[in-house]
Amino acid sequence: MTQATLVENRLSHIRLISVISAAHFVSHYYILILAPLLPFVRDAYGVSYTEIGLALTAFNVVTGALQTPAGFLVDWLGARVILIIGLLIGAVAFVVVGLVDSFWVMVAMFGLAGVGNTVYHPADYALLSQHVPADRIGQAFSIHTFAGMMGSAFAPASLLMMQSVWGWRGAFIGAGLFGFAVAAILLMVRDSAPAHVAAPPPPRAGADKPAEGWRLLMSAPILMNLFFFVVIALISSGMFNYSVVALGALYGTDVAVANSALSSLLLFSAFGVLVGGVIATRVSRHAWVAALGLATMALTAALVAQFDLGTVLLIAVMTAFGFFYGVIMPSRDMIVRDVTPPGSFGKVFGFVTTGFNIGGIVSPLIFGAIMDHGSPRLVFVAVAAFALLSVFTVISLPRRAA
Repeated sequence: MTQATLVENRLSHIRLISVISAAHFVSHYYILILAPLLPFVRDAYGVSYTEIGLALTAFNVVTGALQTPAGFLVDWLGARVILIIGLLIGAVAFVVVGLVDSFWVMVAMFGLAGVGNTVYHPADYALLSQHVPADRIGQAFSIHTFAGMMGSAFAPASLLMMQSVWGWRGAFIGAGLFGFAVAAILLMVRDSAPAHVAAPPPPRAGADKPAEGWRLLMSAPILMNLFFFVVIALISSGMFNYSVVALGALYGTDVAVANSALSSLLLFSAFGVLVGGVIATRVSRHAWVAALGLATMALTAALVAQFDLGTVLLIAVMTAFGFFYGVIMPSRDMIVRDVTPPGSFGKVFGFVTTGFNIGGIVSPLIFGAIMDHGSPRLVFVAVAAFALLSVFTVISLPRRAA
């Protein structure tokens, strides 16, 4: 292979990673689209918070139900075309929300946006796994995750800015146009480098055939990875959504201080993802990297549960939690990739990342009940316990899916 070909392949990988990361940015942007605009939408339609929550319920239920079938479509029709279709579906849905003056149309369009949301994890991970060389895949995963986090961070300010200029309907339309733009870029960018997924070795005489389809998804390594993703979702939901109120109830922590600690946690989790990507490219024992990071997270959550740390130490400990949460993300993705047979990345990643939706449904029942029963310390104890459970889960994961 000539030097010119190597350079072209490298540039092709950079283009591909960039545009897939842009799509992941859009997916997280769309997940948070209602939060900053909620007061304006609620006033416009005169509905309760419970009623407006139907839109988010529709989004998450549809995503959870259809993400695995979307993974099968990714493996069947190709990840790139499915990703473009998903971007277009989400974009159309939010443009319609901005154009049509009907609450129930809005709820229906959030359900449609949930259909679009199903494609990101299976398509993104399939494209990265198939086209990025093994020595760079860890960093590719980390950039992909970092882009999603930045989408979450960018959404509130940009949506409120568009609302101040064009109203909340204009903000929805602007967000939809953003999705159209990224879909157009993805349509134009083509990866000219060869695929980097080795073909599976020919089976030995008398050996069982590799598991396929749903039989693959029901195999022990894939089911344990699904469980791992559920527990990770419980950890993040508990700390991200309930730490501020729990700190106030437990130690009387000022809201500004608690929010500063949470903001630092979220910021350093993004930096941790980039560090984790470098580690994932240099270390082959991804399970042990994840286990060490989770153990540190358990320790920091336990410290918050046990001691009133004061402002400086609280922010430092919460920051450490966020940093190690970010560090484990690329290793988490590599663990799934390592047990996935070639040609099955879409369905496997679509299936295991459904754990995020399962955890998102279960976590309010767990942590909401803890707070309702006046036991804020248990929020951090539960986070620490889930982190320790994840340690034992990840180090016991089987090495092969077939």
